[in-house]
Amino acid sequence: MRRICILLIALFVLDFSVKAVEVERMEPPFWYTGMKNTELQVMFYGENISAADFSLKSYEGVRIKEICKLENPNYLIVYLDVSSAARPGVMQFEFRQGRKAIVKDFELRERNAKPGAMGFTAKDVLYLIMPDRFANGNPDNDVLDGHEVNRQGGGRHGGDIRGIVDHLDYIDDLGVTAIWLNPVQFNKGGQSHGYSISDYYLVDPRFGTNEEYCAMIDAAHERNIKVVMDMIFNHSGSAHWWVGDIPSSDWFNQNWYAEQLSERMRGSRQAKPGMSGMGYGRREQPKLPATVGEFNALPEQEREKLIAHYRINPDALATTTHYKWVLMDPHAPQTEKDILVEGWFSGGMPDLNQKNRHLGRYLIQNSIWWIEYARIDGIRMDTYPYADYDFMVQWCEEVEAEYPEFNIVGEGWYPRNSAAGWWQRGAATNADDSKLKTTMDFDITFTAKREFLKESNTSEGSEAGLFKIYECLTQDFLIPNPDNVLVFLDNHDIARFMDEGDPIWKFRQGIAFLLTTRGIPQMYYGTEIMMAGPNALRADFPGGWKEDTADAFTPEGRTAVQNECWDYVSRLLNWRKTSAPVTEGKLIHYTPDNKTRCYVYARTDGNDTVLVILNGSDTVRILDMARFSEVVGENTRGVDVITDDVIDLTEPVVVPARGVYILELEK
Repeated sequence: MRRICILLIALFVLDFSVKAVEVERMEPPFWYTGMKNTELQVMFYGENISAADFSLKSYEGVRIKEICKLENPNYLIVYLDVSSAARPGVMQFEFRQGRKAIVKDFELRERNAKPGAMGFTAKDVLYLIMPDRFANGNPDNDVLDGHEVNRQGGGRHGGDIRGIVDHLDYIDDLGVTAIWLNPVQFNKGGQSHGYSISDYYLVDPRFGTNEEYCAMIDAAHERNIKVVMDMIFNHSGSAHWWVGDIPSSDWFNQNWYAEQLSERMRGSRQAKPGMSGMGYGRREQPKLPATVGEFNALPEQEREKLIAHYRINPDALATTTHYKWVLMDPHAPQTEKDILVEGWFSGGMPDLNQKNRHLGRYLIQNSIWWIEYARIDGIRMDTYPYADYDFMVQWCEEVEAEYPEFNIVGEGWYPRNSAAGWWQRGAATNADDSKLKTTMDFDITFTAKREFLKESNTSEGSEAGLFKIYECLTQDFLIPNPDNVLVFLDNHDIARFMDEGDPIWKFRQGIAFLLTTRGIPQMYYGTEIMMAGPNALRADFPGGWKEDTADAFTPEGRTAVQNECWDYVSRLLNWRKTSAPVTEGKLIHYTPDNKTRCYVYARTDGNDTVLVILNGSDTVRILDMARFSEVVGENTRGVDVITDDVIDLTEPVVVPARGVYILELEK
């Protein structure tokens, strides 16, 4: 009897010595009722959390489908079924260890009734903003974790969401219909461009709060301006909290490389149980060399030990080859396709393995959460070809099923638009449909940058100038829907369209072409005031900081040339909104031959026609309009949308050297 009492006392003491589990993270932070996909994944993170007994307190319309423990005991993933019978309210999750238990509240919200998820089409023009470089509306959020603003360097300059809100009237007056922001999610550290996400559910505090981001979108929608969110599924940042405590050995591609970053991130601080990254417990880890080259230079016996310990594929490189063509190349070996997708985009961006079903569900759910919560209208997905192909197909399908009008544009940095066609949904050249609505036409971008200054020439073997622009568009037979490609002259990764010293006619012709050709135009912030040259790639917009001596947000603060450019862009953008031939019509274009050296094309919707004439010559050209009778029809004159000049189409048309006409045709 005494032994039994002692045993009971010991068990009682042991039970109360068990530390109650702590839930450090719960993602998503809340969810919605009435979603078409009723499955909900909830990720929990906390020290040894998987050792606790998990339960859901009774909630009508919600049941547990699956409880998943990962290799790392600090993670627990639960799948719920939130049926149509579920109503808004607060669910309660219980974690019990022995006699101790904690309860976590989880809110189910009603579907968001605010405007949003509207998608974007050829009726829109996207205005790309790098938030850090546009305007600093709240200097109080400039500094975080010791990373201060330095406007002379490549780090943080202090631009934020408040700065964008402060200038929404400027954006509205300009005439664009949508804004696309480089990533606003948290990027820990001093990096400024935004593509190293360290928290997928948090707006970077240096930009503002989640609530401020939602308020900005509301304010944009009040002005009939849509908002496109930049996302990255291929990789996270090295400072993401997953890297500090890796969930499982297949969470990242080439996990041995992630383990190396994880060790660096943790440094010498005391690790929690399981913080070796794969739930093996804290132990002495053999050190990996800093680079793959150093790894390959090790003696064979040492390499073999590291290969066995870290499960390294000795035939694989740590970083991707960036040979994106292999995905569509019928002659490519599988090994080259694998290293493109499984290799890391760079050494500081851990490559996510979307084949892991838990991670894949997390990413899909995160994007749907942002659509529902913030009411974004579209997504621009970074490094699209580098992620797992089948996963990206699934993602497109699930987003469209939930939001039929929504649009996604995938970044595929290819110099030929045959690739834009292969990646777009419905491509006859791709047996495995990507389901991606919109692709990016880098061919036009690179060609425009290279050719606009050249004399248009079609002599055999020396095609140049506007002929090369025309040639790009002749390849549209490879694109299922040319009206659903993103066309742009420059962006945050590519040198500005205008170089210092370029003539202003290049600006006029480039903008005229961008806003009247087929597709969905995208402009880069500052283009409207002709920001030019390599130093302007990610330059601050003048006037966005209180200490700026010039304020280009106002006519008074702009130079004469800047005002000339701004007025030209704004007039075209605001006219474009009302032009059905340009936003809904088809494109008919004529070869820029050596006789005329002009690129002439029409946009027509069957009722009205817009005729565009670009002179690719340094001399005046005279056009015999009989050649264009098919598109001119019975119209006898054209009214230039910029100057209001009336051009007689019954006579030969005189086109000034490097001139441009955008004519609304009339009888």
